[in-house]
Amino acid sequence: MALLPAGFTVPPWPYLVVLALAVGGVGYGLASRRPAVTARHVLGLAPWIVVGSALHVLYVVESLPPVIAPLAGTGAVYVTVAAIAGGGWLLADAVRPRTVPALLAASGLAVAVPLVGTTIIVGFTQNTLAPVWPAAGAGMAVLLTAAGWATLRRRRPTATTATGWVGLLAVFGHTLDAVSTTVGVDVLGFGERTPLSRVILDAAAALPTADIIGTGWLFILVKVGVVSAVVVLFAEYVAEEPSEGYPLLGVIAAVGLGPGTYNLLLFAITAG
Repeated sequence: MALLPAGFTVPPWPYLVVLALAVGGVGYGLASRRPAVTARHVLGLAPWIVVGSALHVLYVVESLPPVIAPLAGTGAVYVTVAAIAGGGWLLADAVRPRTVPALLAASGLAVAVPLVGTTIIVGFTQNTLAPVWPAAGAGMAVLLTAAGWATLRRRRPTATTATGWVGLLAVFGHTLDAVSTTVGVDVLGFGERTPLSRVILDAAAALPTADIIGTGWLFILVKVGVVSAVVVLFAEYVAEEPSEGYPLLGVIAAVGLGPGTYNLLLFAITAG
């Protein structure tokens, strides 16, 4: 079974060199400076996850300038956004260290909003804009997140207290990914690119309930259950080593929020 998502590509070597130098330089700067890392810093990076999703959508629909398109391909887009956001973090920490979380969030929003707007414009101009189901999926993800977090807080209050908003972001991100995948597969007729996700969807398709309630319900249960367990497992780590625990939990959140946002944006501008 393939381990990488369908469509995974490696950009041409000049771009690889640029990305390697950028990530290496930013990584060295962060390791040398060792800026403070709190839950607010991790949350401040959330808009940059949306930036990556929007960039990749524009890449998929071939609406990026050719000179920058390879930087937004599958795989490369994560490195590109990490280098930009990390560089912004270093700059903000050098100039106004006390306001780094706010500066990260503000700069991310300043980039994400026009990029998302551009994707909507692309769908409108191509007469393929269909935002109803993606919007419904986003709303459903919010409701399921609220229910899941309330359940987790009732049964494992120490975990929700320790992980806080970053834990909630992780639950929301993976719930959004699961719900958006369900909308795409069961309603809009899209396929799933990630091999492991396809295994779960195929398992649900083999059940007698597939013709009645579709296949995505099992994916939602698995994703929400797994991320809830991760939040519980991370609680002690975050409480004892917040400067390490929060970033790692933030990465877990990004792995769900990025694909989930990508799915909804792509469906919104191509499902019509």
